[in-house]
Amino acid sequence: MAFMLIALAPAAIFGVVIFGLPALLNILVSVCAAICGECLFRLITRQKVRIKDLSAGVTGLLLALIIPPSTPLWMTALGAIFAVVVAKEFFGGLGANVFNPALAGRAFLLMSFPAALTKWHHPSAQFVTQLTDAMSSATLVDGVSGVTPLGIIKSGGEVAHVGQLFLQSHVANSDSYWSTMKTLFIGYHGGSIGESSILLILAGMIFLLVTRTIDWRAPVSMIAAGFLASWALGMDPLFSILSGGLIFGAVFMATDYVTAPLTAKGKIIFGIGAGIISILIRKWGNFPEGVSYGILIMNCATPFLNKLLPKKYGFVPVKKAGAK
Repeated sequence: MAFMLIALAPAAIFGVVIFGLPALLNILVSVCAAICGECLFRLITRQKVRIKDLSAGVTGLLLALIIPPSTPLWMTALGAIFAVVVAKEFFGGLGANVFNPALAGRAFLLMSFPAALTKWHHPSAQFVTQLTDAMSSATLVDGVSGVTPLGIIKSGGEVAHVGQLFLQSHVANSDSYWSTMKTLFIGYHGGSIGESSILLILAGMIFLLVTRTIDWRAPVSMIAAGFLASWALGMDPLFSILSGGLIFGAVFMATDYVTAPLTAKGKIIFGIGAGIISILIRKWGNFPEGVSYGILIMNCATPFLNKLLPKKYGFVPVKKAGAK
């Protein structure tokens, strides 16, 4: 869990830098609410409190990074409590939950408060300046309302329109295709707190792979499936994987030890299914983003995949004659 927090730190810091004080407050509230909610529930049910395993803190941080920076703090706290209590503890606690807790918390918030969870903001002033202004005026500036790149495409726009938005918002020097892709990759645009910078998300992925915290199969297969599904459906495949939360979900959600399959083949099938479902929801669903539901749906298939492709513990395959 400690390695996961380290891997998430760059994306979280970047989100605070570009979205300012609202992003920082949402992160703090989400993490605190998740930890306190879990502790209180376990005390009430007379179970051992497990703060040291860091699972509640990771869940709270993940939830904060996949919601808009302008989300009201009480909603963020409610989502974090739902994530750790309902989506995890009600199923038996860490290791027994069926669904990814952070994604379940986001799905709960999206269904309960769709207006707040689909309100996006362009990057705002520098954090230090904004913090100073907020302290002096006792008001919280939350940026300028706008739409995400995926929202533009969902409403019938094209990639060129996204480039024009970046140019008008002064986050890009040109509205050309590759300038737009560069901006999406770096991440200085509207969206969820921690999903925007693909560069920093991939840096976190490399760290987790080097430390052997995650397996490469689920994230790589999910990203590849999303790319190919977008191409097959006539969507821009590069834009599809660089915008929204597909790569973030692939790296930090599809690799969850508890809710993802155990076997190598199962992880690949899981990733492919999550990637395809995510793109199908983007294409025909009511919301512009479908990554959360793509992974949650595949969470349902995990027990089936584990039985279909069982992992035999303690079994050592017999080497063929002549094999070294």
